[in-house]
Amino acid sequence: MVPSALRHLDEELRELGDAGLLRSAASIGPEYLSLCSNDYLGYARRSIAGSDEAGGSGSSRLVSGDTVTHREAERELAAWVGAESALLFSSGYAANIGLVSALAGEGDTVVSDALNHASLIDGCKLSRARVIVVPHLDLSAVEGALRSARGARRRWVLTESYFSMDADSPDLGALRALCDSYDAALLVDEAHALGVFGPRGAGLCASAGVRPDALVGTLGKALGLQGAFVAGSEALRAWLWNRARSFVFSTGLSPALAGAASSRVLEIQADDVARSRLFAVAARLREALSERHATAAGYGPIVPWIVGAPADALDLSRSLLEQRIFVPAIRPPTVPPGSSRLRITASAAITEQDLERALRAIAVAR
Repeated sequence: MVPSALRHLDEELRELGDAGLLRSAASIGPEYLSLCSNDYLGYARRSIAGSDEAGGSGSSRLVSGDTVTHREAERELAAWVGAESALLFSSGYAANIGLVSALAGEGDTVVSDALNHASLIDGCKLSRARVIVVPHLDLSAVEGALRSARGARRRWVLTESYFSMDADSPDLGALRALCDSYDAALLVDEAHALGVFGPRGAGLCASAGVRPDALVGTLGKALGLQGAFVAGSEALRAWLWNRARSFVFSTGLSPALAGAASSRVLEIQADDVARSRLFAVAARLREALSERHATAAGYGPIVPWIVGAPADALDLSRSLLEQRIFVPAIRPPTVPPGSSRLRITASAAITEQDLERALRAIAVAR
């Protein structure tokens, strides 16, 4: 007998299907070209076999899971982004919810961009702070929210540096100035910018000459690994070590991955060739969409092909799949209603032959 608490699931799944919003797993073979990975520089295709480090840490790092390899990786990552210190998390989601919920609390005000990642949104909910959601990239709204929060215990501003679904960016310098004027802390998620933008791939904060109070980076995108980190002051690291629940109550990141991160940081800092190739591929993908008068928003390696209705995005995805090009439809609630899209991503690893194949498929997709 199905418990009453679960009886609604079948009906609600049918409703999602009828609305074109039901998600399912997609398994593709090697004959398909994927244009949706976050493997911007092609490093995810590289093996880390042969590492002398353990595959698992065995426990939370507060218990017995801490290793010298973890500490070395954190030093490399902190130095890369110009921070005093860093702390590794098991994922970008864990890093964001751990960071926000550990710092903000009752009596605080958090100012959050309307298109921030779900992990930042969930961190806000867990914090129990007052949350003011401001329109996307609206500096005047951020200032108005900070002005209204003068009486708050503490003030926080949350943003991504390169938004993963819209491929656009805030004015980080202006946000830093606003935070300084209103005694607020600036928390920046650089997940999709790290390794791609800035000097030595150090991200958009480094490119803008801005030092956030906390910077989140991931190992699972340009670095081609898994995991994430929060960079900031020594005091921030110590606080997160003690109070970020997604860190405290999780098994530590694999030492093998931490060791690989140290070497990958050094490789990526020097890999201007891959970054140049990445931007060249992205430019040609945008040009292909422009030639068919499609809406390709933003800039950089993420190329959002916005079509509007969920059904239209699904049809377009199926059309590309028929040509062995894999780009799933992105629909609400991941993106706002009316903005369903194909999120095409460039990669430095895409060969010229595969790129030409992709451009031909885009030209005739229906």
